[in-house]
Amino acid sequence: MLLIEKKDVFEKEVLNSSVPVIVDFFAEWCGPCRQMMPIFEEVDKNNDKIKVVKINIDGDGDSADIASDYGVQSLPTFIVVKNGKEAERKMGAMNKSKVLAWVEKLV
Repeated sequence: MLLIEKKDVFEKEVLNSSVPVIVDFFAEWCGPCRQMMPIFEEVDKNNDKIKVVKINIDGDGDSADIASDYGVQSLPTFIVVKNGKEAERKMGAMNKSKVLAWVEKLV
């Protein structure tokens, strides 16, 4: 999974992606975020019709600005971007079966 810290990389990898992208907004101190990480790593590794990127809201570069641009107010927040626009949003921890069912609907 790609960790994005710069707006130009976000534009290239997310906004200009040919496949839907799940953007995982997280923070190192967030327990539910750490709980979700292996599930989304598996989704990213096992599905070529969607990709997952991570943005650490406390990270370097433009991370906080990107989170602000999308109005992220709670963690974890997962935003699906299709064709450069937000298509769907989920907040909070989910169990693996819910995540996999959600991903299946997206692709």
